[in-house]
Amino acid sequence: MTFPTTLAGDIELRVSTEQVPYRAALEEMTARNAAIAAGEARELIWLLEHPPVYTAGTSADRTELLDPRFEVVEAGRGGRYTYHGPGQRVAYVLLDLRKRARDARGFVHGLEGWVIETLKDFGVESFRSEGRIGIWTRDVDGREAKIGAIGVRIRKWVTMHGFAVNIHPDLAHFTGIVPCGIDEFGVTSMKRLGHDIDFNHWDAALLSHADAFLSALDRPCPPAAPAPETPA
Repeated sequence: MTFPTTLAGDIELRVSTEQVPYRAALEEMTARNAAIAAGEARELIWLLEHPPVYTAGTSADRTELLDPRFEVVEAGRGGRYTYHGPGQRVAYVLLDLRKRARDARGFVHGLEGWVIETLKDFGVESFRSEGRIGIWTRDVDGREAKIGAIGVRIRKWVTMHGFAVNIHPDLAHFTGIVPCGIDEFGVTSMKRLGHDIDFNHWDAALLSHADAFLSALDRPCPPAAPAPETPA
């Protein structure tokens, strides 16, 4: 399947067909982030897959690294420990928020919405959960489980990192960490939920929602709904 190389607004789209080592991707992403901030490079959305790796965010707690069977890399993004590996689709989103609403919360909200709408195309109902970053759904046992992780960093109002969605990874690889510091809920995947799709089909669905995602970033994030009052 062939995808365009440019999205709306002259954003470069890169789709890597081979696995990209995490350290190499992080180095390139960091350099590109600085170049965008300096006005020397185009914005970028990069779809890729990593070899197995555990990444540590700025809030990572060493006690949540249960079994470091894979390389552990300091990622520089927000959040705690996350697993990346084969069968997981990663999207790095490097956008200049100076061109849009300067709203970090709105950016994360937009990423969540982009994934939620894409999952809906495959019949997977997913949702945000207050106080728990990421994309959640109902697992095969009916319990809540994470199907997508989100971690971002914003430097000089230019974003980096992004999200990862479990298409068909080895879910046993997640047991080496407490994913995102949340141990009372599990992780799941499209395959576990009965959707045996490949990256091409996922990417096509994701990109069909790209314009809506980008348009949403022009508006500040709506305020969180107040908690309902408890009757006296």
